[in-house]
Amino acid sequence: MSLHRREFLKAGAAVVGALPFSRSLSAFAASDTLVAVTGQTINSLDLHRTGTNRASYQVAINSYDRLITFGSKTLEDGSVSFDYSKLEPELAESWAISDDGLTITFKLKPNAVFWDGSKVTAEDVKWSFDRAVSVGGFPSTQMKAGGLVRPDQFEAVDDATFVVKLDKPSKLSLPDLAVPVPFVINSKVAKEHATADDPWATEYLHTTPAGSGAYKVARWDSGQQIVYERFDEWAGGPLPKVRRIIVREVPSPATRRALIERGDVQVSFDIPDKDAAELAEKVKVYSTPIANTMHVVGLNYTFEPFQDPNVRKAIAYAIPYKDIFDTAAYGRGAPLWGGSETIEDTSWPRKSPYSHDMEKAKELLAASAYPDGFEVPLSISTDLASWMEPTALLIQESLGKLGIKTEIEKIPGANWRTAVLVEKRLPLHLENFGGWLDTPDYYFFWAYQEGNLFNSSNYRNEEIETLTSETLHMAQDDPEYAPKIKRMFEIAMEDLPRIPLYQPALNVAVNSADGYEFWFHRQLDVRSLTNVES
Repeated sequence: MSLHRREFLKAGAAVVGALPFSRSLSAFAASDTLVAVTGQTINSLDLHRTGTNRASYQVAINSYDRLITFGSKTLEDGSVSFDYSKLEPELAESWAISDDGLTITFKLKPNAVFWDGSKVTAEDVKWSFDRAVSVGGFPSTQMKAGGLVRPDQFEAVDDATFVVKLDKPSKLSLPDLAVPVPFVINSKVAKEHATADDPWATEYLHTTPAGSGAYKVARWDSGQQIVYERFDEWAGGPLPKVRRIIVREVPSPATRRALIERGDVQVSFDIPDKDAAELAEKVKVYSTPIANTMHVVGLNYTFEPFQDPNVRKAIAYAIPYKDIFDTAAYGRGAPLWGGSETIEDTSWPRKSPYSHDMEKAKELLAASAYPDGFEVPLSISTDLASWMEPTALLIQESLGKLGIKTEIEKIPGANWRTAVLVEKRLPLHLENFGGWLDTPDYYFFWAYQEGNLFNSSNYRNEEIETLTSETLHMAQDDPEYAPKIKRMFEIAMEDLPRIPLYQPALNVAVNSADGYEFWFHRQLDVRSLTNVES
């Protein structure tokens, strides 16, 4: 039985509880409410908290502000994307860089206020930046990528003036301030809920955001939904047109497809490639290649057989790349196998020199310390099952022909990040990392340097450590940059802690909605969405 329009509006006004999605929601509530569905699970409202998963980044984007943001551009297909080459104000009114490139001075917008009506000050920005570089884990490493590592680099000169002091000039410092991590928190509220054991109020902010962003979190039911209510005093940009946005978590891709196809919801975010291909004939589907992103097979160096280079290469040749691309990606995205062994440029992602060759795979395994194979679990996330499960099944079948026996381990999405990235305990796993800052050295910083979050393979190579550190802040037109990057590529393809599969696309279906914009963080930015009256 469907909810009638009046009933839906009443439910929305009360900030809807768990609605049975096996039933139909009425065609949308009203112009002041928009409903989106996603298969991802939000496990925290605080991006800085240890173990917060990728799905939760949307809260930092929609409910908090940063000093600056990226602009936008229109792609060839008419869709809108962020523009890495443009930096625009959000909380900052303006900024200036010193001649030596070591000091960045920001002036805050005079009308910026938090949800409680208090003024956003430079002290709030400093406390928030101090927090980001001090909590450890992913947030602190992300700040480090832009050369931001210590609280003494940040100064609140007065209420409206905030200064960042760099140890050395970096091409990444300003862009790094436009990613989700350096969001600005109402420090007065946070400090009221801090304790000696929790000086950064992570327990409080885990469930209760305190921001100045475009949307307040009106309700969060873990595993079910998050409800955003517009903040009408938002100073960070043009006021969003939709007053209330409900993002429902619907694990079943088939259910999400039915909802968007029938028009029961207006946005279905991050849909499987198969659905994107088939739904494109019925509703508007945005399918955007994700910059600096790869789907990979991760080989954990702590697992003894993977310390043998012949084993790693045997697996690389055993992977049925084209079958995976056709079955899991439905041909959407870009292949990342069968490339040249000669590296002539610094483009990234790039095709690896490996391709499906079972004879080579058998020869390499026979030459290894494990000629008869071994057993190893192959881990995937239930949140990413649409591509991970068919990929895992094809890899399982192919590795079985070598005598490598795998049992597919399905880990709940809410626990996936902790298992694969924080604890780094999965021997053989599928993973996807997208570099927020669009340079190859930034990708290597996260995925190939020891201890960094997306190095899920526990990989360490001394030359990679040195080269990544040298190139991270180096200008791309420096004559030493390209040779160092090419050498990094050579080592990565030889050592194979990560075996590239393909560059994915992000698929989003909309029905009677407009304003969708693609963002590098691969989460739904609800601020630009609008209703289209039917």
